[in-house]
Amino acid sequence: MKTEKIALNKKKLFIFILSYNHQKTIMNVLKRIPKETWQASSEVLIADDASSDNTFEEALEYKKENKISKLTIIKHEKNKGYGGNQKFAYNYAVSRGYDIAVMLHGDLQYPPEYILPLAKLFDNPEVGMAFGSRMSGHPIKGGMPLYKFFGNIFLTTVENIVLGTHLTEFHSGFRAYSTSALKQIPFDKNSDDFHFDSEIIVQMATAKKKIKEITIPTRYGDEKCNVNSIKYGFNVLNVMLEYILHKLKIRRYEKFEIKD
Repeated sequence: MKTEKIALNKKKLFIFILSYNHQKTIMNVLKRIPKETWQASSEVLIADDASSDNTFEEALEYKKENKISKLTIIKHEKNKGYGGNQKFAYNYAVSRGYDIAVMLHGDLQYPPEYILPLAKLFDNPEVGMAFGSRMSGHPIKGGMPLYKFFGNIFLTTVENIVLGTHLTEFHSGFRAYSTSALKQIPFDKNSDDFHFDSEIIVQMATAKKKIKEITIPTRYGDEKCNVNSIKYGFNVLNVMLEYILHKLKIRRYEKFEIKD
């Protein structure tokens, strides 16, 4: 993808690189962030979730070698989990007054070159979150396993029906949020596990925030996947059931109580 000069209308861009045992890929992720993206961002945060390898040290070395003052690298003493690490990052972004928070994974599965096009979607103040969708492109050509391809289609169909949305994918980890929208939803009450991603979509939809997508290429490498697909699928379906029960007022869930 050719990187274009994309203005963000003076919005403060925060990039969060979620990382856990990404020693082999973290430097390449940083190298692939375009110069224009570094210039447009206010801060880039690598949150190492208590990795057992040298992810933290590799990132520090890259910062030192390239003298990047806006790159912040922290390492949690204890593993917070996929969702817990996101909670930390979004609270961090809100507390520092940033306008847009973009999440990128440290395993190079998602393309850093698409950060600015994703962030540009927030020129519309009604947009609460945005995705980089693999499913609107050619996921199988990019190496997505067939069981994940069909599982993604099934879960996304269920979620679209329940929420009344028309998204091509609910399960991309390349996503961005308006911090003003984050302030309105109780994301701290979400799971610390991988289905945090589904819970926060429900919250955004309940808050009547627009959710936008751009098409991104799919990449599956040899990196170890930490997601138990069967457990994840059942957790996502359970989130949908909880939302239905909450909407029908059969059972109340605080995580779906949205501020005005």
